[in-house]
Amino acid sequence: MVKVSFNSALAQKEAAKKEEENSQVLILPPDAKDPEDAVPVGQRRAWCWCMCFGLAFMLAGVFLGGAYLYKYFAFQQGGVYFCGIKYIEDGLSLPEPGAEAQTARYHTIEQNIQILEEEDVEFISVPVPEFADSDPADIVHDFHRRLTAYLDLSLDKCYVIPLNTSVVMPPKNFLELLINIKAGTYLPQSYLIHEQMIVTDRIENVDQLGFFI
Repeated sequence: MVKVSFNSALAQKEAAKKEEENSQVLILPPDAKDPEDAVPVGQRRAWCWCMCFGLAFMLAGVFLGGAYLYKYFAFQQGGVYFCGIKYIEDGLSLPEPGAEAQTARYHTIEQNIQILEEEDVEFISVPVPEFADSDPADIVHDFHRRLTAYLDLSLDKCYVIPLNTSVVMPPKNFLELLINIKAGTYLPQSYLIHEQMIVTDRIENVDQLGFFI
């Protein structure tokens, strides 16, 4: 009877040799990056575009906010003048000194005026006048665009017409007149003018009206 046996030391050597062959060590150069930490090129480009768009939106927001704040504080710094005139309707005369007072009373028209000399713009706010068939309105005279805008506050409608420079004074001259009237140098000479206008087509391109209108 033959007994078959194996040398345990030889078997251990062969097993260790197989383990060394299976477990090969990869040696990377010092400047090489870990493959697990490597980011695909497409993903890096996507992050780059996202960062660029984010910065662009932030800069646009800062620019628009700065422009809005500048316009807001510029309006606040400008002086506002409160004007008003008293008149009597046609067909009635002013009472002479010593005569009995007539039943007619004075009507008042008030205006709040703000002038921007550098922009060549006049803002006029007219409260409810003391005569019939009239509504409060805001008026903008833009001498740079040569346009006048009437905003009817009751109807919530805006009407734009060409600027009539024969009636409306330029901002610089108008401001000088208001200062002289306030100082008592000039006496106001006011005229009440009635104008009738016809509404035409709707304005589609509002960009041509400028910033103020």
